[in-house]
Amino acid sequence: MSNTLHDIVDTAVAAGTFNTLVAAVTAADLGATLKGEGPFTVFAPNDDAFAKLPAGTVEDLVKPENKAKLTAILTYHVMAGKVMAADIAGKKLEPATVNGQALHVDATSGVTVNGATVVAADVDCTNGVIHVIDAVLMPTE
Repeated sequence: MSNTLHDIVDTAVAAGTFNTLVAAVTAADLGATLKGEGPFTVFAPNDDAFAKLPAGTVEDLVKPENKAKLTAILTYHVMAGKVMAADIAGKKLEPATVNGQALHVDATSGVTVNGATVVAADVDCTNGVIHVIDAVLMPTE
């Protein structure tokens, strides 16, 4: 396995467990942004997390007429800057996301984000970091 780092999008594609997230990012035209300079911290729901949503939710969100809603959901998973797990260990924080709403991060016993558990932390990328979560975060409307 190569130690070459890739950007956030290419890292997610290569992992093979973020097919739904990558499709959603593509549908929302956010690929270029997440391949950009950053740095970004992304709380990335894996395919199992998307599978927990009610049937038809993802199919509905990727429709062109729902692009704004999909973009709001996806940008709720992204923070500006690169934040590694060690940076927040033992803390409770409410950082702002790219969509403007705050997350509730609790790193006092493991790490949860709005109740979703970080199942893999610190996936290093050239333009930030991915933390894998087990649920899709939904912003308030």
